[in-house]
Amino acid sequence: MHVVVATDGSKQSLQAARSFKGFADPDKITDVSVLAVIRPLSSVAFADEISGEPTSPSGPDRSYRAEAERALATVAAEFDGWGPKVHRRIRSGSPANEIIKAARQLEAGLVVVAAGGRGISDAVLVGSTAQRVQSYAPCPVLVVRPKPRPRRRK
Repeated sequence: MHVVVATDGSKQSLQAARSFKGFADPDKITDVSVLAVIRPLSSVAFADEISGEPTSPSGPDRSYRAEAERALATVAAEFDGWGPKVHRRIRSGSPANEIIKAARQLEAGLVVVAAGGRGISDAVLVGSTAQRVQSYAPCPVLVVRPKPRPRRRK
């Protein structure tokens, strides 16, 4: 089975990859494609929060592709020595559409996405990309939600 693991460079997407790896049987998986999607001409940039590398400066010198490549490398490293062959893929366009297209083209048996990777509020914008992928993907989708924040006691 081919598995697509989507990353947006967020800590939640790294946790989604780790969660998947924690219960999946590597003997039943042939390939893992780690996928990042860059939005062209978007005011919302691809931001690498997980590699530990300094981010590119803002402005015209900023390289969203370089940040996507660093995030891909970080997530792909989670699967080093695990078993299945790991592929790194970068696409350009709408994240949900590109994840769905990749799942179709690769004949994926599963897509792994994080819910709420870039939302302003966990309650309001939890996983609009994840919701669209879950609704339209040609295969099952594992949506990994962020851990709930501890509530403050009064």
